[in-house]
Amino acid sequence: MAVLQADTGVDAGAKVAIAGVTGEAFESPGKSQAMALGDAAGAADVLTGALVVAVGRGLASELVEAFDPLASDRCLPSRHCQQIGRADGNTFRIRSDSPLPPSAGQNAVRALNYLEVAGWLDRSGIGTSVKHQRAALSETNIEVVTSPWEGDDPINAVGAKLTGGQYFADVDLVHCNMIGPGTIATVKHARHSDTPVVLHSHVTREDFRNSFRGANVVAPALGKYLKWFYSQADLVLCPSEYTKGVLQSYPIDAPIQPITNGIDLDRLEGYENFRAEYRERYDIDGMGVFAVGNVFERKGLSTFCRVARKTEYDFTWFGTYETGPSASSAVRKWTNDPPENVTFSGWVDDIRGAYGAGDVFMFPAKVENQGIVVLEAMACGKACVISDIPAFEEYYEDGHDCLICSTEQEFVDALERLAANPDLRERLGENARETAREHGLDRVGERLSEIYRQLSDRGVPEHAEWR
Repeated sequence: MAVLQADTGVDAGAKVAIAGVTGEAFESPGKSQAMALGDAAGAADVLTGALVVAVGRGLASELVEAFDPLASDRCLPSRHCQQIGRADGNTFRIRSDSPLPPSAGQNAVRALNYLEVAGWLDRSGIGTSVKHQRAALSETNIEVVTSPWEGDDPINAVGAKLTGGQYFADVDLVHCNMIGPGTIATVKHARHSDTPVVLHSHVTREDFRNSFRGANVVAPALGKYLKWFYSQADLVLCPSEYTKGVLQSYPIDAPIQPITNGIDLDRLEGYENFRAEYRERYDIDGMGVFAVGNVFERKGLSTFCRVARKTEYDFTWFGTYETGPSASSAVRKWTNDPPENVTFSGWVDDIRGAYGAGDVFMFPAKVENQGIVVLEAMACGKACVISDIPAFEEYYEDGHDCLICSTEQEFVDALERLAANPDLRERLGENARETAREHGLDRVGERLSEIYRQLSDRGVPEHAEWR
């Protein structure tokens, strides 16, 4: 039969002998069957019924990839295959449990997509962004690894190293989303092993200010550290042109490219079904004004509360807030003694409840790199009233998919307009849905996979326009 993919010692299109044929088709998805490859692993084999061609790479103990010739003349990425280690003889087990991905046909890239202290950041904007990256990449033929350590944690990695293995997982590219010691160690190893490094800038000196108690004191030193840290990258990704300008001002000695954080539309599906439950739970009547996310002063907490005092609408901030020593004075002030018409929900069981309960999303942030919660509110068709910061003005258009305000009185006036004009609320909401769709995960996946491939091939990805 013909070789369908060029391989070690075998040219594409060459005729080779069949080394082994299984007797039966797979009974169910995910079932494995053994097959013999013969002395050399560069031959092709057919699994009868399942119609999977196995193409070996080099020695018989190395990876074997699955291929479905009926589906397409393309090779599956290695995550759709199974290696049974250094097998005895030439026996491997091949699985046929995944459809061909839409972007198959290119050599698979094994990429580390790493978020240090992921558990702490699970409900943060950074955590959400990384979830978006991984969900987007799952629809490509990029093989994603989420831990840099062999065995998935440092302790197992030490054990692997002591028994003759390696400490760090073997990948083609490293993409890190935080700035801590685990990330530094990972980047150092990548540089030593000549592995391309992508650093994603979710943290800047500017957006760190007004977050926690003492943050403003630490911010200048953080800026110096970030200048050094981001300069270790082959490419820095950031959520907006605004953030790119901030990083260039440090300055960063690395190419910088903006890429949207994206929006997971499936995650919000069914938000309408939570409306009655959450409005009753948080005592929301009439036009509900709301915000979503961790409660910080830099997200406009004081403006949110002062505007609430000037209106009669129910205001609800859905999100957690600090109560201990790290809480800023503004957070302590407003959460301990909020205006009568303001509710701080704390932890929310299902974020869809927030978007179902509220009517107008108000987010008077002082600094944002993009604002995923704005995209989420837009995806749910909510009229959005937001501040005139650069990142918002870059992505959103005043009077088309939102109302942009500069002062507290402008926020008050915008809410009054929306309360008096339901048609305006509906029009802004419909346009906002269209804006959110432009940031779908399909586009994030396409762009990230393109970046990974170009860097793996030692190229610098060209800038892609997101507007």
